[in-house]
Amino acid sequence: MHPSLRSCIILILAAPFTAFPAQDLPVFGPGSMESGSGELPPPELPVAGEEPLVPAPEGRLASPESGVGDIGVPAARRGGIGTMPALNMPSINLGSAIPADGLSIEDLQRLGLEANGLVRAAQSQVDMAESGVVGAAAYPNPQVSVIGGPQHPRIPAANPATNTRQVTVTQTIENPFMRSARIGSAEAGVKASEANHHQVRADLAAQLRVRAYELLLHQEIARMEAGIFELMEEVRRRIGVAVGVGETARFELVRAEAEVLNAASRKEAAELSAQRARVALMQLTAGALRQGFVIRASLFDPVDLPPLEELRAQVPAVNPDVLRLQAEWDRARLRIDQERASILPSLDIAYSNYQDAQYTDNRAGFNVRIPLFYRRRGEIDAAVADTARAWETLEFRRYEIGQLLESAWQSLQIARRRVEMFEGGIIKEAENALQIAQSAYRFGERPLIDVLDTQRILRGILMDSLQARFDLQTAAAEIDRLRAYYPREQGSSE
Repeated sequence: MHPSLRSCIILILAAPFTAFPAQDLPVFGPGSMESGSGELPPPELPVAGEEPLVPAPEGRLASPESGVGDIGVPAARRGGIGTMPALNMPSINLGSAIPADGLSIEDLQRLGLEANGLVRAAQSQVDMAESGVVGAAAYPNPQVSVIGGPQHPRIPAANPATNTRQVTVTQTIENPFMRSARIGSAEAGVKASEANHHQVRADLAAQLRVRAYELLLHQEIARMEAGIFELMEEVRRRIGVAVGVGETARFELVRAEAEVLNAASRKEAAELSAQRARVALMQLTAGALRQGFVIRASLFDPVDLPPLEELRAQVPAVNPDVLRLQAEWDRARLRIDQERASILPSLDIAYSNYQDAQYTDNRAGFNVRIPLFYRRRGEIDAAVADTARAWETLEFRRYEIGQLLESAWQSLQIARRRVEMFEGGIIKEAENALQIAQSAYRFGERPLIDVLDTQRILRGILMDSLQARFDLQTAAAEIDRLRAYYPREQGSSE
Protein backbone atom coordinates (compact mmCIF):
# COMPACT_ATOMS: atom_id res chain seq x y z
CA MET A 1 0.00 0.00 0.00
CA HIS A 2 1.25 3.43 -0.84
CA PRO A 3 2.36 5.35 2.33
CA SER A 4 0.20 8.40 1.55
CA LEU A 5 -2.88 6.25 0.96
CA ARG A 6 -2.15 4.26 4.17
CA SER A 7 -1.96 7.52 6.13
CA CYS A 8 -5.24 8.69 4.58
CA ILE A 9 -6.97 5.43 5.61
CA ILE A 10 -5.61 5.70 9.17
CA LEU A 11 -6.93 9.25 9.44
CA ILE A 12 -10.30 8.15 8.11
CA LEU A 13 -10.57 5.29 10.56
CA ALA A 14 -9.55 7.56 13.41
CA ALA A 15 -12.03 10.34 12.49
CA PRO A 16 -14.77 11.19 15.03
CA PHE A 17 -18.40 10.34 14.38
CA THR A 18 -19.85 13.03 12.16
CA ALA A 19 -22.84 13.37 9.83
CA PHE A 20 -22.41 11.36 6.65
CA PRO A 21 -23.38 12.80 3.25
CA ALA A 22 -25.60 11.10 0.73
CA GLN A 23 -22.74 9.94 -1.42
CA ASP A 24 -21.28 7.75 1.38
CA LEU A 25 -21.83 4.19 0.29
CA PRO A 26 -21.45 1.43 2.92
CA VAL A 27 -20.94 -2.12 1.74
CA PHE A 28 -20.85 -4.88 4.28
CA GLY A 29 -19.95 -8.52 4.06
CA PRO A 30 -19.49 -11.46 6.33
CA GLY A 31 -16.06 -12.25 7.62
CA SER A 32 -14.31 -14.22 10.29
CA MET A 33 -11.39 -13.57 12.61
CA GLU A 34 -8.92 -16.29 13.17
CA SER A 35 -8.52 -17.26 16.82
CA GLY A 36 -5.32 -16.06 18.40
CA SER A 37 -4.63 -13.62 15.56
CA GLY A 38 -4.63 -9.87 15.94
CA GLU A 39 -5.28 -9.20 12.24
CA LEU A 40 -8.59 -9.00 10.47
CA PRO A 41 -8.72 -11.17 7.35
CA PRO A 42 -10.30 -9.55 4.27
CA PRO A 43 -14.01 -10.40 4.45
CA GLU A 44 -15.81 -11.87 1.48
CA LEU A 45 -18.03 -9.39 -0.30
CA PRO A 46 -21.75 -10.27 -0.26
CA VAL A 47 -23.47 -11.62 -3.30
CA ALA A 48 -25.87 -9.20 -5.02
CA GLY A 49 -29.25 -9.38 -3.29
CA GLU A 50 -27.86 -11.08 -0.16
CA GLU A 51 -28.15 -9.24 3.17
CA PRO A 52 -25.70 -10.66 5.69
CA LEU A 53 -26.61 -10.21 9.32
CA VAL A 54 -24.34 -9.33 12.22
CA PRO A 55 -24.77 -12.10 14.78
CA ALA A 56 -26.55 -11.02 17.93
CA PRO A 57 -25.01 -11.86 21.29
CA GLU A 58 -26.46 -14.49 23.51
CA GLY A 59 -29.43 -13.37 25.59
CA ARG A 60 -30.95 -11.13 22.86
CA LEU A 61 -31.76 -12.78 19.57
CA ALA A 62 -32.57 -10.90 16.40
CA SER A 63 -36.26 -10.24 16.02
CA PRO A 64 -37.55 -11.46 12.63
CA GLU A 65 -40.66 -9.34 12.98
CA SER A 66 -38.68 -6.12 13.29
CA GLY A 67 -36.92 -6.59 9.95
CA VAL A 68 -33.58 -5.70 11.53
CA GLY A 69 -31.07 -8.44 11.97
CA ASP A 70 -28.97 -6.84 14.71
CA ILE A 71 -31.44 -5.13 17.03
CA GLY A 72 -29.95 -7.04 19.90
CA VAL A 73 -26.38 -5.92 19.21
CA PRO A 74 -25.15 -3.12 21.47
CA ALA A 75 -24.92 0.31 19.86
CA ALA A 76 -21.17 0.45 20.37
CA ARG A 77 -20.77 -2.64 18.21
CA ARG A 78 -23.28 -1.62 15.56
CA GLY A 79 -22.03 1.90 14.97
CA GLY A 80 -25.60 3.19 15.37
CA ILE A 81 -27.23 1.21 12.53
CA GLY A 82 -27.91 -2.33 11.32
CA THR A 83 -26.41 -4.23 8.44
CA MET A 84 -26.67 -2.78 4.94
CA PRO A 85 -27.20 -4.32 1.51
CA ALA A 86 -24.28 -4.42 -0.88
CA LEU A 87 -24.01 -1.69 -3.52
CA ASN A 88 -22.84 -2.62 -7.00
CA MET A 89 -20.13 -0.12 -7.91
CA PRO A 90 -18.86 0.24 -11.51
CA SER A 91 -16.17 -2.24 -12.35
CA ILE A 92 -13.07 -1.73 -14.48
CA ASN A 93 -14.37 -4.50 -16.74
CA LEU A 94 -17.35 -2.62 -18.11
CA GLY A 95 -16.30 -3.46 -21.67
CA SER A 96 -17.83 -6.93 -21.28
CA ALA A 97 -21.30 -5.41 -20.82
CA ILE A 98 -21.50 -3.73 -24.23
CA PRO A 99 -24.94 -4.33 -25.80
CA ALA A 100 -24.91 -6.38 -28.96
CA ASP A 101 -27.86 -4.73 -30.71
CA GLY A 102 -26.88 -1.07 -30.45
CA LEU A 103 -25.08 1.45 -32.63
CA SER A 104 -21.32 1.48 -32.73
CA ILE A 105 -19.44 4.77 -32.70
CA GLU A 106 -18.71 4.52 -36.42
CA ASP A 107 -22.34 3.69 -37.19
CA LEU A 108 -23.42 6.71 -35.19
CA GLN A 109 -20.95 8.93 -37.03
CA ARG A 110 -22.10 7.70 -40.44
CA LEU A 111 -25.72 8.27 -39.48
CA GLY A 112 -24.99 11.80 -38.31
CA LEU A 113 -22.90 12.65 -41.36
CA GLU A 114 -25.75 11.57 -43.62
CA ALA A 115 -28.56 13.31 -41.75
CA ASN A 116 -27.02 16.53 -40.44
CA GLY A 117 -28.15 19.62 -42.34
CA LEU A 118 -24.86 21.50 -41.92
CA VAL A 119 -23.04 18.74 -43.82
CA ARG A 120 -25.56 18.98 -46.64
CA ALA A 121 -25.21 22.75 -46.70
CA ALA A 122 -21.42 22.41 -47.00
CA GLN A 123 -21.91 19.97 -49.87
CA SER A 124 -24.15 22.51 -51.58
CA GLN A 125 -21.34 25.04 -51.34
CA VAL A 126 -19.07 22.56 -53.11
CA ASP A 127 -21.66 22.19 -55.87
CA MET A 128 -21.86 25.97 -56.18
CA ALA A 129 -18.09 26.24 -56.48
CA GLU A 130 -18.00 23.56 -59.17
CA SER A 131 -20.65 25.48 -61.08
CA GLY A 132 -18.39 28.52 -60.82
CA VAL A 133 -15.64 26.61 -62.62
CA VAL A 134 -18.03 25.88 -65.48
CA GLY A 135 -18.85 29.56 -65.74
CA ALA A 136 -15.20 30.61 -65.55
CA ALA A 137 -14.22 28.23 -68.36
CA ALA A 138 -17.06 29.24 -70.70
CA TYR A 139 -16.21 31.16 -73.85
CA PRO A 140 -18.00 34.46 -74.48
CA ASN A 141 -20.92 34.28 -76.86
CA PRO A 142 -20.86 36.17 -80.19
CA GLN A 143 -23.05 39.20 -80.69
CA VAL A 144 -25.23 39.53 -83.80
CA SER A 145 -26.78 42.84 -84.80
CA VAL A 146 -29.38 43.10 -87.61
CA ILE A 147 -30.49 46.51 -88.93
CA GLY A 148 -32.94 47.03 -91.84
CA GLY A 149 -35.39 49.56 -93.19
CA PRO A 150 -36.83 51.30 -96.28
CA GLN A 151 -34.81 53.71 -98.41
CA HIS A 152 -36.59 56.68 -100.07
CA PRO A 153 -35.09 59.01 -102.74
CA ARG A 154 -34.74 62.69 -101.82
CA ILE A 155 -34.98 63.94 -105.47
CA PRO A 156 -37.28 62.64 -108.22
CA ALA A 157 -34.43 61.76 -110.64
CA ALA A 158 -32.84 59.41 -108.10
CA ASN A 159 -33.27 55.70 -107.93
CA PRO A 160 -36.66 54.39 -106.87
CA ALA A 161 -37.40 53.47 -103.25
CA THR A 162 -35.94 50.23 -101.98
CA ASN A 163 -35.01 48.43 -98.73
CA THR A 164 -31.60 48.21 -96.97
CA ARG A 165 -30.26 45.80 -94.38
CA GLN A 166 -27.10 45.45 -92.32
CA VAL A 167 -25.86 42.40 -90.35
CA THR A 168 -22.99 42.78 -87.89
CA VAL A 169 -21.32 39.90 -86.02
CA THR A 170 -18.98 40.63 -83.10
CA GLN A 171 -16.89 38.00 -81.32
CA THR A 172 -14.89 38.70 -78.16
CA ILE A 173 -11.51 36.99 -77.83
CA GLU A 174 -10.35 37.00 -74.23
CA ASN A 175 -6.85 37.53 -73.00
CA PRO A 176 -5.62 33.92 -72.49
CA PHE A 177 -3.68 34.86 -69.35
CA MET A 178 -6.75 36.39 -67.74
CA ARG A 179 -8.85 33.40 -68.73
CA SER A 180 -6.32 30.94 -67.25
CA ALA A 181 -6.10 32.92 -64.01
CA ARG A 182 -9.90 33.09 -63.73
CA ILE A 183 -10.27 29.34 -64.23
CA GLY A 184 -7.50 28.63 -61.71
CA SER A 185 -9.13 30.92 -59.17
CA ALA A 186 -12.45 29.13 -59.58
CA GLU A 187 -10.77 25.73 -59.18
CA ALA A 188 -9.06 26.96 -56.04
CA GLY A 189 -12.49 27.99 -54.79
CA VAL A 190 -13.66 24.41 -55.33
CA LYS A 191 -10.74 23.11 -53.27
CA ALA A 192 -11.54 25.59 -50.52
CA SER A 193 -15.19 24.51 -50.49
CA GLU A 194 -14.22 20.84 -50.42
CA ALA A 195 -11.83 21.47 -47.52
CA ASN A 196 -14.58 23.33 -45.69
CA HIS A 197 -16.88 20.37 -46.33
CA HIS A 198 -14.29 18.01 -44.86
CA GLN A 199 -13.85 20.32 -41.88
CA VAL A 200 -17.58 20.32 -41.16
CA ARG A 201 -17.67 16.52 -41.40
CA ALA A 202 -14.61 16.07 -39.19
CA ASP A 203 -16.00 18.46 -36.57
CA LEU A 204 -19.35 16.71 -36.57
CA ALA A 205 -17.78 13.25 -36.35
CA ALA A 206 -15.68 14.36 -33.37
CA GLN A 207 -18.71 15.91 -31.67
CA LEU A 208 -20.72 12.73 -32.18
CA ARG A 209 -17.94 10.64 -30.71
CA VAL A 210 -17.52 12.88 -27.67
CA ARG A 211 -21.27 13.12 -27.10
CA ALA A 212 -21.61 9.35 -27.34
CA TYR A 213 -18.98 8.75 -24.69
CA GLU A 214 -20.47 11.56 -22.62
CA LEU A 215 -23.79 9.70 -22.72
CA LEU A 216 -22.03 6.52 -21.58
CA LEU A 217 -20.35 8.45 -18.76
CA HIS A 218 -23.61 9.96 -17.51
CA GLN A 219 -25.34 6.59 -17.75
CA GLU A 220 -22.68 5.05 -15.51
CA ILE A 221 -23.00 7.92 -13.05
CA ALA A 222 -26.79 7.60 -13.11
CA ARG A 223 -26.56 3.89 -12.30
CA MET A 224 -24.19 4.66 -9.46
CA GLU A 225 -26.43 7.36 -8.03
CA ALA A 226 -29.44 5.04 -8.33
CA GLY A 227 -27.58 2.47 -6.23
CA ILE A 228 -26.75 5.16 -3.68
CA PHE A 229 -30.40 6.18 -3.47
CA GLU A 230 -31.55 2.59 -2.93
CA LEU A 231 -28.91 2.14 -0.25
CA MET A 232 -29.92 5.29 1.60
CA GLU A 233 -33.57 4.22 1.42
CA GLU A 234 -32.58 0.96 3.13
CA VAL A 235 -30.54 2.89 5.68
CA ARG A 236 -33.53 5.08 6.51
CA ARG A 237 -35.81 2.06 6.81
CA ARG A 238 -33.51 0.27 9.20
CA ILE A 239 -32.90 3.38 11.26
CA GLY A 240 -36.66 3.88 11.44
CA VAL A 241 -37.06 0.37 12.85
CA ALA A 242 -34.27 0.99 15.36
CA VAL A 243 -35.87 4.28 16.41
CA GLY A 244 -39.23 2.53 16.78
CA VAL A 245 -37.85 0.02 19.29
CA GLY A 246 -35.86 2.66 21.14
CA GLU A 247 -32.39 1.52 20.11
CA THR A 248 -31.43 4.73 18.24
CA ALA A 249 -32.07 8.41 18.83
CA ARG A 250 -34.66 10.09 16.61
CA PHE A 251 -31.98 12.53 15.44
CA GLU A 252 -30.44 9.70 13.42
CA LEU A 253 -33.75 9.22 11.57
CA VAL A 254 -34.00 12.94 10.78
CA ARG A 255 -30.46 12.89 9.42
CA ALA A 256 -31.16 9.76 7.39
CA GLU A 257 -34.25 11.35 5.84
CA ALA A 258 -32.18 14.38 4.83
CA GLU A 259 -29.60 12.07 3.28
CA VAL A 260 -32.31 10.25 1.33
CA LEU A 261 -33.60 13.54 -0.07
CA ASN A 262 -30.07 14.51 -1.05
CA ALA A 263 -29.50 11.13 -2.70
CA ALA A 264 -32.80 11.44 -4.57
CA SER A 265 -31.77 14.88 -5.84
CA ARG A 266 -28.41 13.57 -7.03
CA LYS A 267 -30.07 10.57 -8.68
CA GLU A 268 -32.54 12.78 -10.55
CA ALA A 269 -29.80 15.19 -11.62
CA ALA A 270 -27.70 12.29 -12.95
CA GLU A 271 -30.66 10.89 -14.89
CA LEU A 272 -31.42 14.32 -16.37
CA SER A 273 -27.77 14.72 -17.37
CA ALA A 274 -27.91 11.39 -19.17
CA GLN A 275 -31.13 12.42 -20.89
CA ARG A 276 -29.58 15.74 -21.91
CA ALA A 277 -26.62 13.92 -23.48
CA ARG A 278 -29.08 11.69 -25.32
CA VAL A 279 -30.96 14.72 -26.65
CA ALA A 280 -27.67 16.30 -27.77
CA LEU A 281 -26.90 13.21 -29.85
CA MET A 282 -30.37 13.27 -31.39
CA GLN A 283 -29.87 16.95 -32.21
CA LEU A 284 -26.54 16.31 -33.95
CA THR A 285 -28.14 13.56 -36.04
CA ALA A 286 -31.12 15.76 -36.97
CA GLY A 287 -33.57 13.37 -35.31
CA ALA A 288 -32.40 10.30 -37.23
CA LEU A 289 -31.87 8.40 -33.97
CA ARG A 290 -34.73 6.64 -32.26
CA GLN A 291 -35.73 7.76 -28.79
CA GLY A 292 -34.47 4.63 -27.06
CA PHE A 293 -31.26 4.10 -29.02
CA VAL A 294 -28.38 2.19 -27.44
CA ILE A 295 -24.67 2.87 -27.97
CA ARG A 296 -22.62 -0.29 -28.58
CA ALA A 297 -19.46 1.07 -26.99
CA SER A 298 -17.80 1.53 -23.63
CA LEU A 299 -15.58 4.03 -21.89
CA PHE A 300 -13.04 1.23 -21.80
CA ASP A 301 -12.69 1.02 -25.58
CA PRO A 302 -9.02 0.97 -26.65
CA VAL A 303 -7.46 4.06 -28.20
CA ASP A 304 -5.17 3.40 -31.17
CA LEU A 305 -3.29 6.37 -32.63
CA PRO A 306 -0.09 6.75 -34.67
CA PRO A 307 3.09 7.93 -32.92
CA LEU A 308 3.49 11.61 -32.22
CA GLU A 309 6.20 12.13 -34.84
CA GLU A 310 3.97 10.64 -37.51
CA LEU A 311 1.08 12.84 -36.40
CA ARG A 312 3.27 15.94 -36.54
CA ALA A 313 4.01 15.23 -40.19
CA GLN A 314 0.49 14.09 -41.05
CA VAL A 315 -1.75 16.71 -39.47
CA PRO A 316 -0.46 19.84 -41.31
CA ALA A 317 -0.77 17.97 -44.61
CA VAL A 318 -4.32 16.67 -44.16
CA ASN A 319 -6.00 19.11 -41.79
CA PRO A 320 -9.06 20.51 -43.62
CA ASP A 321 -8.67 23.99 -42.17
CA VAL A 322 -5.08 24.21 -43.38
CA LEU A 323 -6.10 22.90 -46.80
CA ARG A 324 -8.89 25.45 -47.00
CA LEU A 325 -6.54 28.33 -46.19
CA GLN A 326 -4.03 26.95 -48.70
CA ALA A 327 -6.72 26.99 -51.39
CA GLU A 328 -7.75 30.52 -50.43
CA TRP A 329 -4.14 31.65 -50.69
CA ASP A 330 -3.87 30.07 -54.16
CA ARG A 331 -7.07 31.81 -55.20
CA ALA A 332 -5.80 35.18 -53.92
CA ARG A 333 -2.49 34.66 -55.72
CA LEU A 334 -4.24 33.87 -58.99
CA ARG A 335 -6.38 36.95 -58.55
CA ILE A 336 -3.21 39.04 -58.88
CA ASP A 337 -2.52 37.44 -62.26
CA GLN A 338 -6.13 38.00 -63.25
CA GLU A 339 -6.03 41.70 -62.37
CA ARG A 340 -2.74 42.20 -64.20
CA ALA A 341 -4.04 40.44 -67.28
CA SER A 342 -7.25 42.47 -67.22
CA ILE A 343 -5.29 45.59 -68.22
CA LEU A 344 -5.80 44.28 -71.74
CA PRO A 345 -8.89 42.22 -71.05
CA SER A 346 -10.13 41.28 -74.52
CA LEU A 347 -10.17 41.94 -78.24
CA ASP A 348 -13.49 42.35 -80.09
CA ILE A 349 -13.50 41.25 -83.75
CA ALA A 350 -16.40 42.57 -85.84
CA TYR A 351 -17.73 41.69 -89.31
CA SER A 352 -20.46 43.73 -90.99
CA ASN A 353 -22.47 43.13 -94.21
CA TYR A 354 -24.49 45.98 -95.76
CA GLN A 355 -26.83 45.66 -98.75
CA ASP A 356 -29.04 48.09 -100.64
CA ALA A 357 -30.41 48.28 -104.20
CA GLN A 358 -27.06 49.05 -105.79
CA TYR A 359 -24.27 48.00 -103.43
CA THR A 360 -23.17 45.25 -101.12
CA ASP A 361 -20.70 46.34 -98.45
CA ASN A 362 -18.57 43.90 -96.40
CA ARG A 363 -16.48 45.27 -93.55
CA ALA A 364 -14.29 43.76 -90.83
CA GLY A 365 -12.51 45.32 -87.87
CA PHE A 366 -11.62 44.99 -84.23
CA ASN A 367 -12.19 46.88 -81.00
CA VAL A 368 -9.63 47.04 -78.19
CA ARG A 369 -9.43 49.04 -74.97
CA ILE A 370 -6.14 50.93 -74.57
CA PRO A 371 -4.95 51.32 -70.93
CA LEU A 372 -3.71 54.83 -71.43
CA PHE A 373 -4.86 56.60 -68.25
CA TYR A 374 -5.62 53.82 -65.75
CA ARG A 375 -3.78 50.53 -65.49
CA ARG A 376 -5.88 48.98 -62.63
CA ARG A 377 -3.28 49.81 -60.02
CA GLY A 378 -5.85 49.87 -57.20
CA GLU A 379 -7.26 46.43 -58.01
CA ILE A 380 -3.76 44.95 -58.33
CA ASP A 381 -2.62 46.40 -54.99
CA ALA A 382 -5.78 45.12 -53.31
CA ALA A 383 -5.13 41.63 -54.69
CA VAL A 384 -1.52 41.75 -53.45
CA ALA A 385 -2.64 42.78 -49.97
CA ASP A 386 -5.30 40.06 -49.92
CA THR A 387 -2.66 37.49 -50.88
CA ALA A 388 -0.44 38.62 -48.02
CA ARG A 389 -3.40 38.36 -45.64
CA ALA A 390 -4.18 34.84 -46.79
CA TRP A 391 -0.55 33.78 -46.43
CA GLU A 392 -0.18 35.16 -42.90
CA THR A 393 -3.44 33.50 -41.90
CA LEU A 394 -2.25 30.22 -43.36
CA GLU A 395 1.08 30.33 -41.56
CA PHE A 396 -0.53 31.19 -38.23
CA ARG A 397 -3.15 28.47 -38.62
CA ARG A 398 -0.46 25.92 -39.37
CA TYR A 399 1.32 26.87 -36.16
CA GLU A 400 -1.95 26.89 -34.24
CA ILE A 401 -2.93 23.44 -35.54
CA GLY A 402 0.49 22.13 -34.50
CA GLN A 403 0.02 23.52 -31.00
CA LEU A 404 -3.48 22.06 -30.81
CA LEU A 405 -2.02 18.70 -31.72
CA GLU A 406 0.64 18.99 -29.03
CA SER A 407 -1.99 20.00 -26.47
CA ALA A 408 -4.31 17.16 -27.43
CA TRP A 409 -1.43 14.69 -27.30
CA GLN A 410 -0.43 15.89 -23.83
CA SER A 411 -4.05 15.60 -22.69
CA LEU A 412 -4.09 12.07 -24.10
CA GLN A 413 -0.93 11.13 -22.21
CA ILE A 414 -2.22 12.67 -18.99
CA ALA A 415 -5.52 10.81 -19.26
CA ARG A 416 -3.73 7.57 -20.15
CA ARG A 417 -1.41 7.98 -17.18
CA ARG A 418 -4.35 8.61 -14.87
CA VAL A 419 -6.09 5.49 -16.15
CA GLU A 420 -2.93 3.45 -15.55
CA MET A 421 -2.62 4.83 -12.03
CA PHE A 422 -6.23 4.07 -11.18
CA GLU A 423 -6.12 0.57 -12.58
CA GLY A 424 -2.58 -0.08 -11.39
CA GLY A 425 -3.21 0.23 -7.68
CA ILE A 426 -5.37 3.12 -6.50
CA ILE A 427 -8.67 1.29 -7.00
CA LYS A 428 -7.27 -1.88 -5.44
CA GLU A 429 -5.94 0.00 -2.43
CA ALA A 430 -9.29 1.74 -1.94
CA GLU A 431 -11.10 -1.60 -2.16
CA ASN A 432 -8.75 -3.08 0.44
CA ALA A 433 -9.32 -0.08 2.71
CA LEU A 434 -13.08 -0.59 2.37
CA GLN A 435 -12.77 -4.28 3.27
CA ILE A 436 -10.75 -3.37 6.37
CA ALA A 437 -13.37 -0.81 7.39
CA GLN A 438 -16.16 -3.34 6.82
CA SER A 439 -14.43 -5.92 8.99
CA ALA A 440 -13.74 -3.38 11.73
CA TYR A 441 -17.38 -2.31 11.73
CA ARG A 442 -18.63 -5.90 11.73
CA PHE A 443 -16.66 -6.69 14.88
CA GLY A 444 -17.61 -3.44 16.56
CA GLU A 445 -14.19 -1.79 16.40
CA ARG A 446 -15.29 1.18 14.28
CA PRO A 447 -18.58 3.06 13.87
CA LEU A 448 -20.61 3.12 10.70
CA ILE A 449 -19.38 6.57 9.69
CA ASP A 450 -15.88 5.16 9.11
CA VAL A 451 -17.28 2.64 6.63
CA LEU A 452 -19.29 5.39 4.93
CA ASP A 453 -16.22 7.60 4.60
CA THR A 454 -14.17 4.75 3.15
CA GLN A 455 -16.98 3.88 0.76
CA ARG A 456 -17.18 7.53 -0.29
CA ILE A 457 -13.45 7.49 -1.08
CA LEU A 458 -13.85 4.37 -3.22
CA ARG A 459 -16.82 5.87 -5.03
CA GLY A 460 -14.90 9.06 -5.72
CA ILE A 461 -11.93 7.10 -7.05
CA LEU A 462 -14.17 5.06 -9.34
CA MET A 463 -15.85 8.21 -10.66
CA ASP A 464 -12.45 9.80 -11.25
CA SER A 465 -11.44 6.66 -13.12
CA LEU A 466 -14.50 6.94 -15.36
CA GLN A 467 -13.77 10.63 -15.91
CA ALA A 468 -10.17 9.78 -16.85
CA ARG A 469 -11.48 7.25 -19.37
CA PHE A 470 -13.79 9.88 -20.81
CA ASP A 471 -10.93 12.40 -21.01
CA LEU A 472 -8.88 9.77 -22.86
CA GLN A 473 -11.62 9.27 -25.45
CA THR A 474 -12.12 13.05 -25.75
CA ALA A 475 -8.41 13.65 -26.42
CA ALA A 476 -8.38 10.87 -29.02
CA ALA A 477 -11.44 12.39 -30.70
CA GLU A 478 -9.70 15.77 -30.85
CA ILE A 479 -6.62 14.24 -32.49
CA ASP A 480 -8.82 12.44 -35.03
CA ARG A 481 -10.59 15.74 -35.72
CA LEU A 482 -7.29 17.50 -36.39
CA ARG A 483 -6.23 14.79 -38.84
CA ALA A 484 -9.72 14.52 -40.38
CA TYR A 485 -10.05 10.86 -39.47
CA TYR A 486 -13.70 9.85 -39.65
CA PRO A 487 -15.85 7.29 -41.50
CA ARG A 488 -16.00 8.14 -45.20
CA GLU A 489 -18.66 7.25 -47.71
CA GLN A 490 -18.55 3.88 -49.39
CA GLY A 491 -16.46 4.12 -52.53
CA SER A 492 -15.22 7.61 -51.70
CA SER A 493 -11.70 8.48 -52.71
CA GLU A 494 -11.36 11.39 -50.30
